[in-house]
Amino acid sequence: MSLGKELAARRKANRRKTEVPAWSTDEETFVIYASALTCRDVEKIQRKHKDFINNPTVEAMVDLIIQKAEDANGDKLFTLEDKAFLMDEELTVISEIAGVFGETVSVEESEKN
Repeated sequence: MSLGKELAARRKANRRKTEVPAWSTDEETFVIYASALTCRDVEKIQRKHKDFINNPTVEAMVDLIIQKAEDANGDKLFTLEDKAFLMDEELTVISEIAGVFGETVSVEESEKN
C-alpha cells in the first residue's frame, strides 16, 4: 500500500464521533461522525468563503457540516438540499458542531503527547 493510501485509510479509521444533544431524543442519541479537517477541506470551503479560517460565517459553518458530517457507515448525512433546514437551526448547535469539525491540535500540544 502506498503512503498516500495508508494515510487516507488512517483518516477514515480515526473519524471523530460527536453527539448532538439538541437533535437527540429520549430513545436515541444523534451522532455525527467526521474525519479531521484536511487541507483539501479548507481549500474547498475557502473557494466559496474566502476568509473562512479567520472569519467563519454561519453559512460557512453550515457548508462545512454538509461537507464533513457522516453517519456510522461513512455515508453523508446532509446534502445541499438540507442547507435551508440547517440555516434555520439554532446558532449554538451549528457553531458547536462546526467547532468540533474544525478543531486542530497545535504543534506545542502534539509535542506534549
